[in-house]
Amino acid sequence: MKYTGRRLVAALLACLSMWPALALAQVDVDAFLRRDRYEQIKISPTGEFYAVTMPLEDRTGLVIVRRSDRKPTAKVVGGENSRVGGFWWVNDTRVVVAMDRQFGSRAQPYPTGELHAVNADGSGAALIASPFAIDVATGRDPFRSDAKNVVFMFDTMPGDDHKVLVASSPLSQADPVTRVESLNVYNRGRFVIATAPVRNASFTTDVQGQVRFAQGAGGDNVSKLYYRDGHGQDWRLVNDEAQSHVAMQALGFSRDGRTAYLRTEHPQGPDSILAWDVETGARTELMRDAVVDPDSVIWSADGRQPIGARFTRERTVSRYFSDEDPAARLQRSLEKAFPDEAVAVTSSTLDGRLAVVQTWSGTNSGDFYLYDTVSKKAEGIYSLRTWFDPAKMPLSHEVSFSARDGLTLYGYLTLPMAGNGKDLPLIINPHGGPFGIYDGPAFDDDSQLLAQAGYAVLRVNYRGSGHYGRAFEQAGARQWGRSMQDDLTDATRWAIDQGIADPSRICIYGASYGGYAALMGAAQEPALYRCAVGYVGVYDLPRMVSDDSDGAASTQTWLKDWVGDKDALAEVSPVNLADRIKVPVFLASGGKDTRAPLVHTERMEKALKRAGVPVETLHYEDEGHGYFADAHRREYYRRLLAFLGTHLGGQTAK
Repeated sequence: MKYTGRRLVAALLACLSMWPALALAQVDVDAFLRRDRYEQIKISPTGEFYAVTMPLEDRTGLVIVRRSDRKPTAKVVGGENSRVGGFWWVNDTRVVVAMDRQFGSRAQPYPTGELHAVNADGSGAALIASPFAIDVATGRDPFRSDAKNVVFMFDTMPGDDHKVLVASSPLSQADPVTRVESLNVYNRGRFVIATAPVRNASFTTDVQGQVRFAQGAGGDNVSKLYYRDGHGQDWRLVNDEAQSHVAMQALGFSRDGRTAYLRTEHPQGPDSILAWDVETGARTELMRDAVVDPDSVIWSADGRQPIGARFTRERTVSRYFSDEDPAARLQRSLEKAFPDEAVAVTSSTLDGRLAVVQTWSGTNSGDFYLYDTVSKKAEGIYSLRTWFDPAKMPLSHEVSFSARDGLTLYGYLTLPMAGNGKDLPLIINPHGGPFGIYDGPAFDDDSQLLAQAGYAVLRVNYRGSGHYGRAFEQAGARQWGRSMQDDLTDATRWAIDQGIADPSRICIYGASYGGYAALMGAAQEPALYRCAVGYVGVYDLPRMVSDDSDGAASTQTWLKDWVGDKDALAEVSPVNLADRIKVPVFLASGGKDTRAPLVHTERMEKALKRAGVPVETLHYEDEGHGYFADAHRREYYRRLLAFLGTHLGGQTAK
């Protein structure tokens, strides 16, 4: 901070004299806004090229880089708000790229059904699938008459350098019947391989690329899992959630195809992974944590066979189906080489000699290495966000406590590097979603930025969050503004009781559902919080239910089961509770937000002003569910830190 004189410093210190002294150095917001040159990376089957995703301000593209001299040779870039949802080396020289759309930085990207392909030398670039016309010159798809079908790639076809597997369904169908098709990545030719026995289906293949599982649900949202022995064989039902009262998901197969790996829910406690003998039907539990669900699958170097899973609590740990598996031994050797990091093989050459390895931790956004499995040597490819020194980044530690009804809750506490971690200004930061989403210990921008400003940050996995099993997630159903909100209140009081939080300096801040929870917290507990921040939040639940009712039976079922009856939601909508809010509020919104439309913030602002509540606002007409533009993000965080600093006494932005 540039001060105009010692008198200003003395005046600021006098204003803060009622609180423990905070360092006055300002926060470098720009460090959190900078974009890396690259993000994810996969090596080509021969090892000659890398395919790498490249973030831009309003989209993410893909570039192909020659490994020998790091020279870019090809690229794929979609339209505004497009994101690379996935990319695959189909053969030695051709890459297929699936595009997503994301209307706002806080929005969940969704697949568009657009598939691009390009050769490593830049030739043969084509849009090979789209729910709309493909041929730009003629405005039609010359290869299919039903261009309104949407396709999603889910696998390559081992042994076939020209084709990939896609799931295809009618764009106009609310709860569609899904087919498996092969798609030629050169001429767009498509051939139907199978039709799913269940609506809204996804598929799982074996190591040879045969489609063996189909999983989906109809309008009742009851999950069903089907299996078949191979191409052309009949589907048979493996699990019906209506009967078993748990959902199952197929992960993949052993090399010989005789064992399938299934993730299964349980009536109580976290999910587990089973080995299922496809001939006898025998099921054997392979791994289950006492607290958390499997976080992600660990794959063999070629990406075809599951070999284990990761579990995340205080940090991420790996467990394996068999310690004797060569892929598991490779993974363990890598973990020994990077003992304080989580490790994943993102891709490898066809001969298995070279592997791209990613490492990451709670203080490190990630590093990529090229590992030679013969020489046992690793060389750096690139690191993410090198301007952050991991030694100067605080870790997020797992905490647990009991809710008022006895349910055990977990969360992550991030403390400023300086000080003893006691009597701090506290930010309660509920995640969005809300259902199935969860916070973990990985590097989190908001937590790191706020900790640099001098705040303790508590991210709570309230009931309804994912990661802790079926019963924990379902405990949040129809609990908007009720027990889910109570969990945040109980977390706040826990932080006070532990001596972490100064009870006079606590703010609740969140985005999307987290914005809703922030305003509900201020309304339900007006004496607990000193301020509240809602970023692209929803504040009128009956209106949200009306807006989200798209006609699909599955959507109607979800809204009723998880949000609640429309008539009962007005009483837990912040727009109707503004007169209970007694602390200053900061609201930020985007004019193109389709997830939390602008009307929510407009109505909330008007209600607060009618109630005489001090309210600050920030609005950008051309932004969606979270800001993309660098200038807008910079202004948002500058305003956020200024608002929090005014009411809690923390640092502001440079």
